Amino acid sequence: MRDLRISITDRCNFRCLYCLPETEEAANFYRSRFDAVRNPKPFSLEPIRYEWKPKERLLSFEEIERVVRVAVSLGVDKIRITGGEPLLRKAVPELISRVASIGGVRDLAMTTNGFLFAKQAQALRDAGLKRVSFSMDSLDPANFKKMTGRDGQAEVLAAIDQARSLGFSPVKVNAVVIRGLNDHELESLVEFARSRELSLRFIEFMPLDSGHAWQRDLVVSGREILQRLQARFKLVPIDPSGNPAETARRHAFADGRGEVGIIAPVTEPFCGHCNRLRLTADGKIRTCLFSLHEHDLMPLLRGGADDAALAARLVSIVQGKEAGHRIGQVDFVQPARTMSCIGG
Repeated sequence: MRDLRISITDRCNFRCLYCLPETEEAANFYRSRFDAVRNPKPFSLEPIRYEWKPKERLLSFEEIERVVRVAVSLGVDKIRITGGEPLLRKAVPELISRVASIGGVRDLAMTTNGFLFAKQAQALRDAGLKRVSFSMDSLDPANFKKMTGRDGQAEVLAAIDQARSLGFSPVKVNAVVIRGLNDHELESLVEFARSRELSLRFIEFMPLDSGHAWQRDLVVSGREILQRLQARFKLVPIDPSGNPAETARRHAFADGRGEVGIIAPVTEPFCGHCNRLRLTADGKIRTCLFSLHEHDLMPLLRGGADDAALAARLVSIVQGKEAGHRIGQVDFVQPARTMSCIGG
């Protein structure tokens, strides 16, 4: 295990259709795609209504720093700050500074929707944040609003340009691809990324939405995405041997202007070489995005346990990591918590 992803809040200011589909447009989209023949149960979109965790139930920055220090002592060297939307939490640059100062942290990154990035960008950079990934699923303002539930595309585009100007490298853009919604934008998203020399990641639609409305028919497979792109662009495969735990199949453009990667957890699972752990905002360790069981660190962190006990607990958790998720299997059960509460 080398990669620890830390959710610092379960709150989000977007209502993305693949995560928190709580808008009428989201309901209408799923309803329009519902096939009564293949889905005999009556369709309804009734999102799980989470009660956001109060501050006292969230890990403090000091507690997060401690978990990182212990994890680094066990071999973790890559940290990603996530949410919810991480920039909804106050004083995030302070946390970044704490984590960046830990010897052994080789890579420190953040995933954000970008809406609140502008006011904190310089402070985040100064604090030691090295990389940033933005979620942006559409270049069409109307489609962006349909997918996110928010009219915020201008802010996200500005955030991407600002991150480039401040020297964050690489700047990544993540796009979840959903059939019938934004799959027609694959080529235009690539052109956008090339124009700014960004690292673009296309991600298969996964069953992590609060409404449990995910449908397999809406997944655009990684293979299909790659075939579409190869028909338009000259792509050069990037040798993955340098990072065997890489989740994306990466391709460079022949002219060197950026790269594109495809993350296909549904149709081409990479469980066998996954090296990730996830820490939720309320102190739970998850060994897989689709874990049905979480491991609570809060009793140790607030019960007087020393670092040796915390380290031993982390080791025992890792030893029980799942062999893989069960998407596509008859016994697959979707986790109760959505991506917004897990941390991507």
